[in-house]
Amino acid sequence: MTDIERLKIRTEESDTRILYELLESAENIIISRRFPFGGENATFEERYRDLKIRIAEDMYNRLGASGQLSHSENGIDRKWSSEWVSEQLLNEIIPKVGRPT
Repeated sequence: MTDIERLKIRTEESDTRILYELLESAENIIISRRFPFGGENATFEERYRDLKIRIAEDMYNRLGASGQLSHSENGIDRKWSSEWVSEQLLNEIIPKVGRPT
């Protein structure tokens, strides 16, 4: 199953353009967190594929409520510590740093 198909199932979103955009953003977030100083090896690693989908889903769920720090309605409370992606997901990315060769 492709990434877009998996994200479509999770979000029930029919507009694939937005899903592709979220997946691309999620991949870029992972790369920049994994390789904080860039470098020639700063490419997406397959082992983060599931995380990419979960990050894209997290961003999808926050659409229209960017940066929401607190919200209460009908017994539902929302508080986000990060504007774009939950810190719990970002903590799954292991930064790779080292000395240039």
